[in-house]
Amino acid sequence: MVGSMGRVGAAGDNAAMESFFALLQKNVLNRHPWATRHDLRIAIVTWMERTYHRRRRQAALGRLTPIEYETIMTTPAPQAA
Repeated sequence: MVGSMGRVGAAGDNAAMESFFALLQKNVLNRHPWATRHDLRIAIVTWMERTYHRRRRQAALGRLTPIEYETIMTTPAPQAA
């Protein structure tokens, strides 16, 4: 088995996942009771794809959101005459 990032009890090990699950719980799980697991699954996937991934700033993209990065890096195609 390979160890985690740091020593046992290191604060940075679970910080990213704890932050993600706190946001998930606040924005999806605690909104209302879910009738079926399928409904909850759809709500989680929708939240992740529409909100979390589009608004979260990413270090690998220079602290830009994926939408901002794509806008900057996409050059407009030359228009035909």
